[in-house]
Amino acid sequence: MALQIGDIISFERTFTLEDVELFTKVSGDAGVHHVSPDEQGRLVVQGLLTATLPTKIGGDHNVLARSVNFDFLRPVFTGDTIICEVTIEKYEKQENRLSILASFLCTNQNEKKVLSGSFSGVIL
Repeated sequence: MALQIGDIISFERTFTLEDVELFTKVSGDAGVHHVSPDEQGRLVVQGLLTATLPTKIGGDHNVLARSVNFDFLRPVFTGDTIICEVTIEKYEKQENRLSILASFLCTNQNEKKVLSGSFSGVIL
């Protein structure tokens, strides 16, 4: 099914302790807030791990990203469920490929905004 301007695609994920531990190993981002639990036993999820949510949606639609902009609005903690909504802003044929521009907003289970931004690229 082809995307259309105005389409909204949603995805949600609950981040776990294991997610943060694995991302710490892969990325090397081992800031104390990512490896030492807070008073509630939670770790802060790396910003770039949170930022995988809109890239997952791009991957589902074979987007080869050319640019991505992130605005990190508040921390995400292990146990948080983040809902990512991607809105298709532009979707058009250019020569032999499809061009796409989308914005996204991620909110936590308390409806607080945690991440916003946009991406552009081409559809393979």
